[in-house]
Amino acid sequence: MNEFLNKLTSIVGSPYIQTTGDLDRYEEDWRKRTKGKALAVLSPGATDEVSLIVKACLQEGVSIVPQGGNTSMVVGSIPDASGTQILLSMQRMNKVRALDAGNLTMTVESGCVLQQVQQSAENAGYLFPLSLGSQGSCTIGGNLSTNAGGTQVVRYGNARELCLGLEVVSANGDIWNGLSGLRKDNTGYDLKNLYIGSEGTLGIITAATLKLFPLPAAKLTAWASVQNIEQAVKLLGLAHKMLGPALSGFEMMGQFALGLVDKHFPNLNVPLWRESPYCILLEASDSESELHARVQFEGLMQKALEAEIITDAVIAESLAQAKTLWLIRENITMAQAAQGLNIKHDISLPVSQIASFVLHTDALIAKKIDGVRIVNFGHLGDGNLHYNVQAPQGVDSKIFLKEYEHDINTIVYDSVVKYGGSISAEHGVGSLKVDTLKDYKDPTALSLMRSIKKALDPNNIMNPGRVINSL
Repeated sequence: MNEFLNKLTSIVGSPYIQTTGDLDRYEEDWRKRTKGKALAVLSPGATDEVSLIVKACLQEGVSIVPQGGNTSMVVGSIPDASGTQILLSMQRMNKVRALDAGNLTMTVESGCVLQQVQQSAENAGYLFPLSLGSQGSCTIGGNLSTNAGGTQVVRYGNARELCLGLEVVSANGDIWNGLSGLRKDNTGYDLKNLYIGSEGTLGIITAATLKLFPLPAAKLTAWASVQNIEQAVKLLGLAHKMLGPALSGFEMMGQFALGLVDKHFPNLNVPLWRESPYCILLEASDSESELHARVQFEGLMQKALEAEIITDAVIAESLAQAKTLWLIRENITMAQAAQGLNIKHDISLPVSQIASFVLHTDALIAKKIDGVRIVNFGHLGDGNLHYNVQAPQGVDSKIFLKEYEHDINTIVYDSVVKYGGSISAEHGVGSLKVDTLKDYKDPTALSLMRSIKKALDPNNIMNPGRVINSL
């Protein structure tokens, strides 16, 4: 094994391999629920180095766990506890390789932090619209590996829709240069979309060519209160009708979720939450002017008030106010963490079924556990809920998870299937849901996925135990 580690050291250089010391930032998952042990942490600086690492690991029979910003919610990017896996940190591969203004694309390495990609695009006068709460630490490679969604999906789509090409190191160490900026290329199987969303189980994304958009002339943000989810869905329909493609964000937040933000981030001054079961955060961008956008936006709010779809609304009067409203939404996850461990669910449903799902599932969980608290929020515009369950007041959260997590998951996932949804919307499967997937995924689809995994990674060295548990 020393000879193997020496070989890896010769590939990346001694400063970029770690086998001892404090490796918690790599070995412990973001939610601090699981901790693994790596044989070594490697930080390659180039695609050629990744290729050589994969070839060395394949020869030695050592599996590889690729990691970006280590922000996975489903334990998808840390090593297991065996101490036999290589943790491949992609954070050194963080260059913006090219920006093609004529083609409206930029090519970046997979270790680029999402916020860095956004800022690089903006500095050049363009928009890269993928936006997540963890954008200050998550990387574009991780975003693509999980097909991340975020707050702008309603207009721009998931990470998959924002990517035109990839550079990938395959499970045998070959480099596929698929960094085309083409929007049309009908020459066979769509390899790009095979790797996107595969969570590092088929190969390692080292770079990507991404779509850019013109910066909007204006962006407006509003906060509205509604009495129930049915009204929230009506507001979404009205927003689609009146704003059309200008609607870029539509977030729903339950009262208890906002109460946690108010408790743990009191400086944010959460509006309207005390008297409202749900609040909605809307965003619209306009290519013409701020005046045109404001007229449309104010017209939407006025019509919604007259139709009694909303009970109150606030339109941000400045960029600072808009940022504060978005900070409230983005800090729900942090407020939950401050409150204690909780049972998280990242689910998607047809928008038309969300109200029925919540009513049905809330009742089942309340019947199961007296006093349980639901932290319900998410991207209503694309049908993605973060339907999380907090322990009753005064109950130890660790004990709560140990006793009830399996039962709660079963209730939620059975309800998701009942209403035509998916048990993972944007966080992926990871290792947290890998055993559950077989109960809720079409058997033929699972069989096809295993066939793909076996064909592309026959030795099962790429992030084993994630997405597909066995070959």
